[in-house]
Amino acid sequence: MVTGGTLATLLVAGAASLFMAWAIGAGSSGSTPFAPAVGANAISVMRAGFFVGILGLLGAVLQGANVTEAVGNSLVLNQALTPPAAIVGLTTAAALVAIGVFAGYPIATAFTVTGAVIGVGLALGGDPAWAKYQQIGTLWIATPFVGGGIAYGTARLLRNERMPELLLVPALAAVVGFLLANIRFVFFGPAGEQLSLAEAAVSQFGGGLLTHVAVTLAVGLLVALALGYDMVGDEARGQRHFLLVLGGLVAFSAGGSQVGLALGPLLPLTDSVGIPLVPLLFGGGLGLLIGSWTGAPRMIKALSQDYSSLGPRRSIAALIPSFAIAQAAVFFGIPVSFNEIIVSAIIGSGYAASGEGGGVSGSKMGYTVLAWIGSLVGAFAISYGVFTGVSMVL
Repeated sequence: MVTGGTLATLLVAGAASLFMAWAIGAGSSGSTPFAPAVGANAISVMRAGFFVGILGLLGAVLQGANVTEAVGNSLVLNQALTPPAAIVGLTTAAALVAIGVFAGYPIATAFTVTGAVIGVGLALGGDPAWAKYQQIGTLWIATPFVGGGIAYGTARLLRNERMPELLLVPALAAVVGFLLANIRFVFFGPAGEQLSLAEAAVSQFGGGLLTHVAVTLAVGLLVALALGYDMVGDEARGQRHFLLVLGGLVAFSAGGSQVGLALGPLLPLTDSVGIPLVPLLFGGGLGLLIGSWTGAPRMIKALSQDYSSLGPRRSIAALIPSFAIAQAAVFFGIPVSFNEIIVSAIIGSGYAASGEGGGVSGSKMGYTVLAWIGSLVGAFAISYGVFTGVSMVL
């Protein structure tokens, strides 16, 4: 039975979570997925904000469970977050992200939320989850090198005049198709589980690895043929369509990853009152959607224009590794910053251009890295200090 005090606490914590979801939608998940497409003039800023909100909502519902459970239950050991701790952590993180949105600098949302949750969790008396921190830190450190490196190599490949784009771009689309065949969704699996299309085919028809590989290759081939057919009539149009699809896939992935940052701290409270996870994911997805529609255009402009001068080729090169890294984070339940993913890929593809730096702004890069580090350390220190003070007063 839910008492009046529990209901009031739930409402306050829910409001803090909604604020966090809005800040994420306006900043990280709302601005980054379509920023390369906007920079390449494939879609307008306002239209990008509209579509990223819808796709983020779908991703939150269909793929948001892994990261949500990781943030809620795996960052601190031997101590569940209390409602006051969740409120302090979410409010601290959301305030820092909102400051970044209005200042025009992309604060790393995953860094901020992770720091805030660990801060309040340790202030409660919990123990550090060193194994999880090692897993998270590995991905965070590797992302700029892996994402930026793949983007750089792909952009250089696309600039090679000896490689015909009519063959190369569909080949890249096939790689995206391979990934799509192995992404897990709730509607492919039984209740409480997620399966990919390839895994579902194995479950339905048997055949083990052979079926898995056959389905993966078939999806990649179909995607490549569809794009190749589109490019035969007009190569520029085909590239633009591919770029928009990539932006949509990254927006979907952003919803699946970023909703957990807003909802994870609520899990101990919602579990105690019996609120199912799927409605919770839908509510968080709505918060992302509202943030994308109301606050994302400013950050889309910052990412698409201030970091690097982008064309269709470099935008494609930036979005392919972004999609792959995002889905890897969702699969392993690791909170990851989409600002870090996209900015690293944009910079990598920008350096592939001729000339010094390819239009990449060095000062903007430096300020952004400082903002990422500051968001992690600042969120941890502020949330730890605020919750310790609140606990002493109460």
